[in-house]
Amino acid sequence: MRLRNNPKAQDILNDSSLTIKNKLDNYFENNNPIHLEIGVGKGDFIVGMAKKYPDINFVGVEKFGSVLIKALAKIENEKLTNVLLMEEDATNLLDYFNENTFECIYINFSDPWPKKRHYKRRLTYQSFLELYEKLLKKDGFVKQKTDNKTLFESSLFSFNEYGTIFDFVSVDLHNSEQAKDNVMSEYERKFSSMAQPIYAINIKFKGDK
Repeated sequence: MRLRNNPKAQDILNDSSLTIKNKLDNYFENNNPIHLEIGVGKGDFIVGMAKKYPDINFVGVEKFGSVLIKALAKIENEKLTNVLLMEEDATNLLDYFNENTFECIYINFSDPWPKKRHYKRRLTYQSFLELYEKLLKKDGFVKQKTDNKTLFESSLFSFNEYGTIFDFVSVDLHNSEQAKDNVMSEYERKFSSMAQPIYAINIKFKGDK
């Protein structure tokens, strides 16, 4: 999908107090757990989670500012105080966050990068798993959702090769035991309306690397 550029996006993000512009230190004036979503999109998931779990702080990372401002508008409209956004590429996360910061990392409907030469760009490739393991607290989770079977299978292989612990795997999330607690993203709602099954994987790291 081609993104429509908004020339005012950068100014909107720069002017907002709800966006992270440098290292995350004391942005949240509490000791609540912090969760991270990589690839916020238009923000339906992170807004839904922040409303459902007010005692958890949420950070959303998105590399496209023209998309991120849509999520920002929803957060401001809901007057949420437990969400912060960042316009950045996931590969640079350690420039902003200390190790052992997050209780959970969400990867929702990320680009499947279907071409063989691009597989290292998938957000479940080994280099990203190394990053997530550093960012997560001990016993923290990575939770992935996708509509793409190839990405799902690739992620299973990557997680297994890395030696992670599988906590939950489903080829039909919406008809699983975790369906009642599921918060949908805008892509998830779209694909579900087309009767497309949603694949889901939750993993933990062994902590011995």
